[in-house]
Amino acid sequence: MSSRPRLLFVSPRYLFPLDQGGKIRTANILRGLRGGAFDITLASPVPAAVAHSQAEIDAICDRFISWPAPHVGTPGRVAMLADRLPVAVASDRSAAGAGLVARALADTDLLLADFPHSVPLLPAGGWPASVMFTHNVEAEIFARHAEVARGVMRLVWRQQARKMRRFEAAALARFTSVIAVSRRDADALAAAYGLGDVAVIDTGVDLDFHAFQPPNPPPAPGGGTIVFTGAMDWRANIDGIEFLMNEVWPVLTRSHPGARALIVGRNPQPALVEAARARGVDFDFTGYVDDIRPYVARGDVYIIPLRVGSGTRIKAFEAMASGRPVVSTTLGVEGLDVTPGTHFMRADSAGEFAAAIAGLLDDAGRARAMAAAARRLVEERFSWSVVARQFEEICLRALRPARGVTK
Repeated sequence: MSSRPRLLFVSPRYLFPLDQGGKIRTANILRGLRGGAFDITLASPVPAAVAHSQAEIDAICDRFISWPAPHVGTPGRVAMLADRLPVAVASDRSAAGAGLVARALADTDLLLADFPHSVPLLPAGGWPASVMFTHNVEAEIFARHAEVARGVMRLVWRQQARKMRRFEAAALARFTSVIAVSRRDADALAAAYGLGDVAVIDTGVDLDFHAFQPPNPPPAPGGGTIVFTGAMDWRANIDGIEFLMNEVWPVLTRSHPGARALIVGRNPQPALVEAARARGVDFDFTGYVDDIRPYVARGDVYIIPLRVGSGTRIKAFEAMASGRPVVSTTLGVEGLDVTPGTHFMRADSAGEFAAAIAGLLDDAGRARAMAAAARRLVEERFSWSVVARQFEEICLRALRPARGVTK
């Protein structure tokens, strides 16, 4: 048995494949923690449709315990609208998972919960020292969806926002410490829920994996390739691409009729793909790909047209590390220490977004200079090894005053 303190890391989702920002962040932090101050047990569900990779798991923890991931279809999620918990949380409940976690806690010095969604997997009491790793201000995501939704869906998002606000407040208050992914999120959580200890880590990027790619030759006048990456079954990403297609694209193609967009990500919704086909826009929905890097390299401009969400977008740093100039909404880079006009182009309205893309397509020198400045920034400050050390120190601080104390 290791003499290091025993850390139980409870995640409500299986971390592989690394196809979402939260999974990328968690897996890379665990990889950086592995072999350090803590002996790490990872507990998570495993979906039936996902190939379990023992080598990937061994690289991020000392041992792994798992249970079958619950499968909740659309009818079940609709029925959960009447649940006391938000649907996004209720759908992660598992009696089998809760039983395994309860038994593992008996031999744990520090409990670390990944996302508030993991709280239904935890027992009501008898915890050791504990840390909540919250990648977002969850209630804020739902409130922002309500702002852009229409009709009955606005009422649904408002209801879910109220439930998430109550749940998030109660859940976070139970932990010794809370970790946020930006100072902006930490301040928002402290103000909203009266939390006394909200620590902050930076967002990181794998600089070796996302190596700098030389710029492409300047596109032909009136043309250019725009790239977006993200899970296309995630509502925030769907909304962003709808904004791109319905509002930005008609403006952009007035000056760049030959522009095309690569939308790279799993499970593009059939209705969205059909809408693009019906409108005759040159959008290529790739679906799931094993490696996003070749697609990002094909782009002349990388875009983040997000209008809803919370936390920080790892995709921004991945694009910057890859040497692609970025156009983003304010929300798309929220919480990241980047400077508009230097590291990326900021654009919130459809007209601003189209003009920013067009400007970079037409000025290769400016695009190259911005991409180089952004790459220098992430090299100097935002490697995952640095972030993992930040994370480990926060966990050690949470453990020190509470060794042997339950709550």
